[in-house]
Amino acid sequence: MKNRRDLILEEMGLTPVWRLRGSASLAERAPATEPPARNESRVTSNESLQPATGDRRAEIMSLDWTQLKQRVAGCTDCPLHAKRNKTVFGVGDEDADWLFVGEGPGADEDAQGEPFVGQAGKLLDNMLAAISLKRGANVYIANLVKCRPPGNRNPEPQEALQCEPYLHRQIELIRPKLIIALGKVAAANLLASDASVASMRGKVHQYRGIPLIVTYHPAYLLRSLADKAKAWSDLCFAVRFMKDLQISKTATI
Repeated sequence: MKNRRDLILEEMGLTPVWRLRGSASLAERAPATEPPARNESRVTSNESLQPATGDRRAEIMSLDWTQLKQRVAGCTDCPLHAKRNKTVFGVGDEDADWLFVGEGPGADEDAQGEPFVGQAGKLLDNMLAAISLKRGANVYIANLVKCRPPGNRNPEPQEALQCEPYLHRQIELIRPKLIIALGKVAAANLLASDASVASMRGKVHQYRGIPLIVTYHPAYLLRSLADKAKAWSDLCFAVRFMKDLQISKTATI
């Protein structure tokens, strides 16, 4: 009889269970090129990561959780607000060790005001369950931008720039032990890099001193089933990293 984890992996299309082989790094096994995902546009780091300055940024960085949620809900600082139904602030454990960051809300998220609630959200929940995590329990989920880009296009650099202080403040308040960047757009903006997901996988990067691991966006995986095994390897890599981090912390006590 299959256990719950096997059933989840089967639903994700990862059976028979994909296992890591040998001692070579995940990055060495990653493909040299990344298949196109979600019509991802090139993001120039100087444009997308140039920090917001002045009173607006200082104000946002001083807000507590309640104030930050109110500020996002009423935000009109970029054109995306004009066609939104609801802002999508983020959801989960506000003291979480794990933070998952996507690029922006889609139609389902815009309607419900919560990130990753459509088919991509179901897949993300299954991915979390496969590594014994779940939404809201030591996990926080957010997006690069808080309003839906029209037609589910990628956020423009200026839109990402306007929302960057909101995500930065969320990260400061959560203080996660690990960030998982879902897809190229999130990774490119968080890491100020235009590299492909394939080349960024299997490595521990840093976002303002916080470890960050890159994997594919669930929406891309719904269209590219063959890459689910690669996403699974990324999750295994993240779990090992967190275990090693805990062992290191225990050893120093």
